[in-house]
Amino acid sequence: MKAGFSHFPTAYSIPPDELGPVLERHGVESIWVAEHSHIPLSRKSPAPAGGELARQYYDTYDPFVWLTMLAAHTSTLKLATGICLVIQRDPIHTAKAVSSLDRLSGGRFLFGVGAGWNEDEMNNHGTALEGRFKLMRERVAAMKAIWTMDEAEFHGDLVDFDPMVSEPKPVTKPYPPIHVGGVFPGGARRAVEWADGWIPVGGRGGAALGPSIREMREMATAAGRAPSEIEVSVYNAPATAEALEEFAEAGVDRVAFTLPSVGTAQAIESIEAAMAVFEASGLKEGSA
Repeated sequence: MKAGFSHFPTAYSIPPDELGPVLERHGVESIWVAEHSHIPLSRKSPAPAGGELARQYYDTYDPFVWLTMLAAHTSTLKLATGICLVIQRDPIHTAKAVSSLDRLSGGRFLFGVGAGWNEDEMNNHGTALEGRFKLMRERVAAMKAIWTMDEAEFHGDLVDFDPMVSEPKPVTKPYPPIHVGGVFPGGARRAVEWADGWIPVGGRGGAALGPSIREMREMATAAGRAPSEIEVSVYNAPATAEALEEFAEAGVDRVAFTLPSVGTAQAIESIEAAMAVFEASGLKEGSA
């Protein structure tokens, strides 16, 4: 199993030039950063966990800008969006951002995508809650065309452009792995249909995820895909020995522990504590 961290990078969090070396020194495989362009004050949509929406949702940096700075201070760490709200982004610009980051990092980018939950936020971008999953699918398909075709074109119901040239292409071929977030069964179905990985909703134990993961892999087989092609990454995984053992038994490929939006000293303590539990579990990929 691989270990990473999920994070909301903010102006008051550990800066990327300090964070990168710490993560690599502790053997962390990846970091997954959230995205919110803004939070409308109307607050029509309730917070995912209930209660007041945490401050970091309002304050998070642009993920591509922040990850590019992190790339400059790391050499092995995988750099991931967790998740990129593609329903709120122009697909041509986003394809360019993905290609740029993948090339500048030497092929270390993982493209986590999702359709989001904040209706008033997506409305500000001209996106309706109803139909957002179809929009996400088409925008991802359009980006795949841009990344793989010398003269790309795409003609869908919601995304449409005639032949064009967009360079540079990603260094990762055919494009950086796409991981789609979402609950079962919809998230799993989308992963099987057009992605390389599934990110289940965090906070659930491995025992609860086990049946969903098995069914997702049965879906993959029925669709003519090798189940091993689809990685399962648990976001906001609890850093406990019991949870890690459950995730391993459920067939989880990667856990992403929570790295809170805090300063350097507290962030390092959080990283060290989680990785100590992970190392002691003996579940690290490649360990005896």
